Amino acid sequence: MPIFEFRCLECGSLFEKLFMIPEEQAEILCPKCNSPNFERVVSRTNYIMGVGKQGKTPKLSSKDCGEGNSCTTLELPGYSR
Repeated sequence: MPIFEFRCLECGSLFEKLFMIPEEQAEILCPKCNSPNFERVVSRTNYIMGVGKQGKTPKLSSKDCGEGNSCTTLELPGYSR
């Protein structure tokens, strides 16, 4: 049962809609202003990064990847091959 988050294009409020089945068709209106004009937004996660196993912390590194391009890598503590 996915929960989707939307932003009203009229008043700017954020609201969620729970869909019970994937094929469900529902009329979605802003709960504050009843506008049918909205956009779907990417929801934030409830994940906190901190100290992992063996006291290691995530490491963010950047490097030059050629002709004016840069790459960023996030190394997470835990299993490695």
